[in-house]
Amino acid sequence: MTSTRDHTEPASPVAGDPQRHLLRYGGTISPELIGRAAGSHVYTVTGRALLDFTSGQMSAILGHSHPDIVETVQRQIGTLDHLFSGMLSEPVVELSARLADSLPDPLDKVLLLTTGAESNEAAIRLAKLVTGRHEVVSFARSWHGMTHAAAAATYSAGRKGYGPVAAGNLALPTPNAYRPDFVAADGSFDWQRQLDYGFEMIDAQSVGSLAACIVEPILSSGGVIDLPLGYLRALKDKCTERDMLLILDEAQTGLCRTGNWYAFERDGVVPDILTLSKTLGAGLPLAATITSAEIEAIAHERGFLFFTTHVSDPLPAAVGNTVLDVLIRDGLDARAREAGAVLRDGLLAIADRHEVVGDVRGRGLMQGIELVTDRETRTGADELGAAATRRCFDLGLHMNVVQLPGMGGIFRIAPPLTATDGELRSGLEILDQAIGECSAT
Repeated sequence: MTSTRDHTEPASPVAGDPQRHLLRYGGTISPELIGRAAGSHVYTVTGRALLDFTSGQMSAILGHSHPDIVETVQRQIGTLDHLFSGMLSEPVVELSARLADSLPDPLDKVLLLTTGAESNEAAIRLAKLVTGRHEVVSFARSWHGMTHAAAAATYSAGRKGYGPVAAGNLALPTPNAYRPDFVAADGSFDWQRQLDYGFEMIDAQSVGSLAACIVEPILSSGGVIDLPLGYLRALKDKCTERDMLLILDEAQTGLCRTGNWYAFERDGVVPDILTLSKTLGAGLPLAATITSAEIEAIAHERGFLFFTTHVSDPLPAAVGNTVLDVLIRDGLDARAREAGAVLRDGLLAIADRHEVVGDVRGRGLMQGIELVTDRETRTGADELGAAATRRCFDLGLHMNVVQLPGMGGIFRIAPPLTATDGELRSGLEILDQAIGECSAT
């Protein structure tokens, strides 16, 4: 085949359309190229500053280019970056021990991986092997990743057009207090009745092979939906009654984001398997699947296999140790609670000023607002959300909105834990202005 390439000096690869050679992978691409990032800001190649209210992909809890992370990467890349997966290194052993020490019993066996989807794959694989069953329950608004088992347990997007998913995936109604489908006599959300009904449906559909239930303590892509207090305990009881394992996906809520080290601590519930990712690497690719010695022993006896190219890699593990160092040294769990109060007060003030803000919800530095066309009917406002997002970007604030049908008016707000009160208030002012301008047109 004769090449038609022009071998003259090529033009700059970023000239013209920057997406020319990119396979589009979903979502909306920002209209400007990013050249660098530092602290709570990212900067376009032209030098324009954007306040980052999403911590990158909800991950950079220490902000961008944190000096401790930079120093660790520079040191570690020059000594030990990657190994054969059957070799261990000091950073891996240290991080595993420290994560186990940070968690309540019996969570003390750690598998270090790369992405959130990968950690959920390992968790589901563990649950299936240990229970000898295959059915997996997750919320109807869930997001657990885009790989095989994780995608099969994801219902908020990405299911149509790809053929059959793994057999045995069952959906549980999402406990959304703002849009309750079961109400008590006083009009409040009756989540216990919803949960009972949900498991009646699960039991009716099950072939008798329930292995696990996987949920986020706060559904992020599902609309920043915080599980009602008491729900997680009741869900754990439902799993125990059926000899199912409870998997908690704390990709976004783990490591101080909500004001606790782990979001499940608020509820006094310990999962059978915990998955961490995003926040563990503070923006670098690091994830973990954590379970008990009892579950690990059964899995090992039965030949558990999850041998990946980057399992137990030393470079990201070293970064994970530094993340823990900074969280502890700087008291960032307490800081998340303090900053979360500033953020919540600002969001509630915005809601008081703008009728289009129907709800404010979340915990710590993981909060959200929902825009509506009418507060009485609570009709979603996708177009307004998209317009407000664009206007925020123009004004210097990057806001992460889930641009899915019925979700465009829900803003996910997760600034770095290192963001100052001044930066939070600046972002709130921009958000206030954008909502005001866009709702007035």
